[in-house]
Amino acid sequence: MKSKITILALALCSFQSLAQGSEEVEMADVLRQDGKIYSVVFGLVVILSAMIVLLIRVDRKLFRIEHDLKREKKA
Repeated sequence: MKSKITILALALCSFQSLAQGSEEVEMADVLRQDGKIYSVVFGLVVILSAMIVLLIRVDRKLFRIEHDLKREKKA
């Protein structure tokens, strides 16, 4: 489980380095000046957190189902 989270974190870090460029983005400057950039960042954090929680829950459910199937085969 920890290895999956570590791999996910490393993958996200590598995508960030690819997204950096030398061009200035006007929209980001306007959002930063208006203080709305924090709303955008907060929204992204909420969405990504929800996705990670959902994936962890699905992984646990699949693990339980696989475990139950293995137990039924042995019985």
